[in-house]
Parts: sequence; structure tokens; C-alpha cells
Amino acid sequence: MIHYKTGEEIELIKESAQILGKAHAEVARMIKPGAKTSEMDRVAEEFIRDHGGVPSFLNYNGFPYTLCVSPNEQVVHGFPSDRELRDGDILSIDCGVYYQGFHSDSAYTYPVGQVEEEKLQLLRVTKESLYKGIDEAVVGKRVGDISYAIQHHVEAYGYTVVRELVGHGVGRDLHEEPEVPNYGKRGRGAKLKEGMVIAIEPMINLGKKEIVQESDGWTIRTRDRAASAHYEHTVAVRKGKAEILTTHEYIEEVFKF
Repeated sequence: MIHYKTGEEIELIKESAQILGKAHAEVARMIKPGAKTSEMDRVAEEFIRDHGGVPSFLNYNGFPYTLCVSPNEQVVHGFPSDRELRDGDILSIDCGVYYQGFHSDSAYTYPVGQVEEEKLQLLRVTKESLYKGIDEAVVGKRVGDISYAIQHHVEAYGYTVVRELVGHGVGRDLHEEPEVPNYGKRGRGAKLKEGMVIAIEPMINLGKKEIVQESDGWTIRTRDRAASAHYEHTVAVRKGKAEILTTHEYIEEVFKF
């Protein structure tokens, strides 16, 4: 069942998303060789709580952290740790905030230090595909139009789309209907209507599309251990043009590549 949001509810999601965007930026300031993702997790949780929010991911179905931090071949759901970031890594950070009864959810992938061009292009193209998908999130289209736009863009560069992990509705619950795959056919899937709020989140691999789950029961990585990138926005479906509720603006003020 799809839960349609009122204008007032969408405004609350935007307020949640402002806290989230600024929390991401606090973490972005820390990203460099030698940094520990465990410390990033502590900073993010503290920032979110100091601004009246609750980390959406912490204790969600037993997940033990505020951030999902996924370096290199990890796709999503990686655990923060005391492992120091290394020059040449890429690092996906996914976070959510619960505030005034509503969740927001966004992700960003960073280069760490000097990163080879092959991986930088993966990041650029994955981010571009996010906005290709958002362009399709308008009243009257279907979920498959979003899915196709993402898949078509990244496959033109020879990249692959993770099949088992998808975007989703966002609202009072962190994960709601409908599912929003990053691959598919135009004209298929749920019809997009005013009041739908969805997280669009391409997860794109440099190598093959197959993934495996690590023994911790959460971390997902590429089977061939090739790099993977992940970008995400929470958006409201609108007539003519989608409204992006989350923001990467604060990240990009402090971290440019």
C-alpha cells in the first residue's frame, strides 16, 4: 500500500532532510586518508541528536550504527570501523534522520585522497544517473520510467546495476511502498501520483552486477570485488518536475572533487 503525503507532511520530511544534509556535511569534512569511519558514525549521531532528530538506521531491524559506510567493493550496509581510510579508496555513506514523525534518507560516495580516473568516472556517472531518474519522477509516469533512465545511462558506460537492492517509498516508515528498482522498462510499475515520496538510489558496479552478503549479516559487496558507487535522494513526485527533498548542497560546500 502506497502512503500519499499531504503538503504539510512533505514539509516535515524536508525539515528532517535539512538535518540529514548537514549531518552528511559534518561527516564529509572528515573524509581523508587516515580517518576512521567509527569516528564519523559518532559525529553523525551526535549532530542528529543535537538537532532534535533520531538516527533512522540505528537499531533498524537490528542495524547497530547511525551510518552505513561502504568502502570500495562494498555496495551498501557496511559497518563503521576503526579501519583507517586509505589513499585511493572510495567511500559510500548512507544515512537517515527521523524527525517530527517522518524519515529522510540520502547517500553520497566520496573519493579518498588521490583516486584513479576509472573510479572517479564511476562516481560521476552514478551521480548523473540519480538525476536522470529524478527527472522521471513526475505525475503520470511510472516507476519503470525512473528505473529505465538510470539503467540506460549507466550501461552506456559499461557499468552494471545491482538487481537485489532498490529504492523505496519514504515517510512515517523508513521503507514504504513502492519499490523503485534501478533497472527496468519504461511504462511499467506503479503509476506516479502527487503525494508520493520516494528514495531514488542507484547502486552501480564497475564490474559485474552480482553481489554477496558478508558474514556480519549486513554488509553487501560485489562478488568480483570491483568498486561500487551509491548516491541517493528522497524526492516528492510533482507535476512537471520532481521536488528533491534531501540535499547534497552542504556536502558539496565542504567536499569537492
